[in-house]
Amino acid sequence: MEHPGAASQVVDRLPQLVRARLDQGPRSVLVDTQQLLAVRARFDAEQSESLARYLEASQSPNTLRAYRSDWLAWSAWCAAEGRQALPADPLDVAVYLAAAADTRKPTGAPAFSPATLERKSAAIAAVHAANGLPSPTRSDVVRLTLRGIRRTRRTQPTRKRPVLLHTLEELLAGLPNPGWPTEPARRRDQLLLLVGFAGALRRSELAALTLDDVTVDTDLTTGEPLLLVHLASTKTDPTGIHEQRVALPRGQRPHTCPVCAFANWVALLEVNAANGSTALQHHLTPQSPTAAQPAAPQTSTATQPAAPQTSAAAQSAAPQPPTAAQPAGPQSSAASRSPSTTVHTCHAYQGTHLANGSAHPLFPAITKHGHLGTTPISGRAVAELVKRYAARAGLDPALFSGHSLRAGFATQAALGGASDREIMRQGRWSNPRTVHRYIRTANPLEDNAVTKLGL
Repeated sequence: MEHPGAASQVVDRLPQLVRARLDQGPRSVLVDTQQLLAVRARFDAEQSESLARYLEASQSPNTLRAYRSDWLAWSAWCAAEGRQALPADPLDVAVYLAAAADTRKPTGAPAFSPATLERKSAAIAAVHAANGLPSPTRSDVVRLTLRGIRRTRRTQPTRKRPVLLHTLEELLAGLPNPGWPTEPARRRDQLLLLVGFAGALRRSELAALTLDDVTVDTDLTTGEPLLLVHLASTKTDPTGIHEQRVALPRGQRPHTCPVCAFANWVALLEVNAANGSTALQHHLTPQSPTAAQPAAPQTSTATQPAAPQTSAAAQSAAPQPPTAAQPAGPQSSAASRSPSTTVHTCHAYQGTHLANGSAHPLFPAITKHGHLGTTPISGRAVAELVKRYAARAGLDPALFSGHSLRAGFATQAALGGASDREIMRQGRWSNPRTVHRYIRTANPLEDNAVTKLGL
């Protein structure tokens, strides 16, 4: 990974003319600027902008962001060394990759992994191809340099720790306290952790989900509700042509039930969409008992001595009829403020009007004051969320990432006896070797001939 702020430092080292061209040109480095200018000369602005927009959409935002950063770094090195970035000399590319491989962090560790260097090489090749130029990375000097880097850096890839079921319980135990202003984050984060784990979703897939992508259906074999998550685009299906879907059954316990978490979260989204943050705060703020019932405790103590001894849990579990002091409505419902941890709420879910094609983000950003934003969280925010709850659980956050949820599903499913075909289906893996790596991590002695040696 590159150092924080590396891209901005690279831009600062570029000559003013280069920086101006980057600001004026298209956002994608894979778009041939000269060809686009020729299009603009032949067609009107609306048609040429449409072409530019769809050309940029041909690659995922993450790929474009990485390639742009890599191209900036290459251009800055060429400017500092007096070399030509486009078209590039293969020997210059090889020297650049070798110099990057020898770059060290302040701790002494290599600044770039072999995979990152290969991505840098791919970015240079992609920009050349976009401009109709032969790729300098196909030459022997570049290929052999990368091979030598891989052979020299024979280190095991750093894999993040999977979130297993017991780890998930620890993360859920660190959710914010119920009530305003932490209740929105509590419900959103609970749903994100459960869906990410049970659905084996990548962090980018979680961040891209909208309310239109999630529906509650019925399991025909059990009659229980289940969550259907439609993935509009994935890493292996960027165009969404395969229409991948993930089914999440009702959990055995309410606090680990994805369907309950979804229903509880949607309830808050509807209140916020209808009346804003002020209404949401009022909805989540409990009323004062003395204000709602000023005289009831004093008059009923002598005549009804058992009433004050009723537990708060029993009172919240048993629905009470509305009175003049307590009018019916969502504001007076304790269950609506803090969902029950002992009773499933998913059976009562009847759908939401927010799933109307408006692409309302399922996981919007939330301020520390409880206000819901209109934009979705990023994939990086998903990773930071997992790290934050790992730290609250007393775990080393550096060992976890957004991929820990997806890896945890595969490992936990293997521990539970799921076949590799079942794991591949839910996780949408196409390569069995990837799944076998998780299975070996979960149980290295499974299907292992060493158990037959009789030692």
